[in-house]
Amino acid sequence: MLGRFRAWYQDEGYTVDTIQAVLARRPTRPADFDARMKAVSHFRTLDAAAALAAANKRVSNILAKSDEVLSDRVNASTLKEPEEIKLAMQVVVLRDKLEPYFAEGRYQDALVELAELREPVDAFFDKVMVMVDDKELRLNRLTMLEKLRELFLRVADISLLQ
Repeated sequence: MLGRFRAWYQDEGYTVDTIQAVLARRPTRPADFDARMKAVSHFRTLDAAAALAAANKRVSNILAKSDEVLSDRVNASTLKEPEEIKLAMQVVVLRDKLEPYFAEGRYQDALVELAELREPVDAFFDKVMVMVDDKELRLNRLTMLEKLRELFLRVADISLLQ
């Protein structure tokens, strides 16, 4: 069925990478697939889209290279740099705020909210080294990045956007 979705949306003029980003989540209900496609297409028009897609790709690569077991929660007391504290706080706030959006299939609204993370994500990568020697700090930063990525993955894998 997903193959049919791909062909139909290509015929409708959607870009291949938008389709792949949604297909990566493997939605099976046509209405859900359509809502995700529209959300990602709208997201692409936002100023923050390219930077966040690149950041998601970077996060994905960092996480893929790490074979460490991550915690299920970020330890706020371990955070050191102002940029990581700000990003961690925003991830927690958005996680709670967006849960109803995800439950209701309001993916476009969710991605618009997530686009607000552009500046804190950019600041984090400009100022914070993730792969530090301090294991506890490194694992906490990796956990935070995983939580960030999980928010975007609730809609689509935007790291696949070109």
